[in-house]
Amino acid sequence: MIDLYSIETYLLRLQDTICKTIEAEDGQVQFQEDQWDRKEGGGGRSRVLSDGATFEKAGVGFSHVKGAKLPPSATASRPELAGRSWQAMGVSLVIHPKNPYVPTAHANVRFFLAEHDTEDPIWWFGGGFDLTPFYPVDEDCTHFHRVARDAVEPFGTGYYQQCKAACDLYFYLPHRDETRGIGGLFFDDLNELGFEQSFGFMQSVGNAFVPAYLPIVRRRKDTTYGAREREFQLYRRGRYVEFNLVYDRGTLFGLQSGGRAESILMSMPPLARWEYGYVPPHNTDEARLSDYLQPRDWL
Repeated sequence: MIDLYSIETYLLRLQDTICKTIEAEDGQVQFQEDQWDRKEGGGGRSRVLSDGATFEKAGVGFSHVKGAKLPPSATASRPELAGRSWQAMGVSLVIHPKNPYVPTAHANVRFFLAEHDTEDPIWWFGGGFDLTPFYPVDEDCTHFHRVARDAVEPFGTGYYQQCKAACDLYFYLPHRDETRGIGGLFFDDLNELGFEQSFGFMQSVGNAFVPAYLPIVRRRKDTTYGAREREFQLYRRGRYVEFNLVYDRGTLFGLQSGGRAESILMSMPPLARWEYGYVPPHNTDEARLSDYLQPRDWL
């Protein structure tokens, strides 16, 4: 039996927990919240933290939206969804730290339901988390993937490798021939475990984000940096923008379904830059990043 109340309760609690953790770690600023309604149905609450001591910007959003007809981005690959009413709920976050040695991080967990008067409902869970360092440290990358593995392997041997491979494939920029970062977990259309276990899988992924990311923040946030590192951080943030605006399915779904633009685009960094034909100097830390932007086995 599909339990929408329990899913929504968990997601709201997860948003609260992550926001409190980020505020406590930053110690200088707090999240500002906007509650909003969607004309066609549903709404959400968006929280954004800006100009903190550790985090330049963090957005953590909850949404539960509904509609009578799905947008083209949803039915193009799933024609069986056409003509069904639908609802989707989830928590999505992106964290842009101030220090270039602290990676950017993204996570989301979500549930989707499509219903028809005379047919069985179609539902699934999805989500994951991934890490985008500008100055990678092997210790951090390994830690992140170890926590990711431990979150999903209890549900079946092979889930980590499956979700890792899906993450490497999804967060890939074909026009740059590079991954967005060092990956993590990505899963979608999860229902083969049955409702309770699939819900548990999503919760395990959502709960694992803080222990995967926070130790890295604490290790790197006081690293000394200068103008060169800051400029490189802003340049690499441009790749983040390119992916979110060109390839991200969540962005396309949100905009095509009439979602709240401010909430959908709150994942954008506060500052970014593009430089024509930029190539990092040979044998520099900036040049070394390219070695990390292809899939590898971190464990």
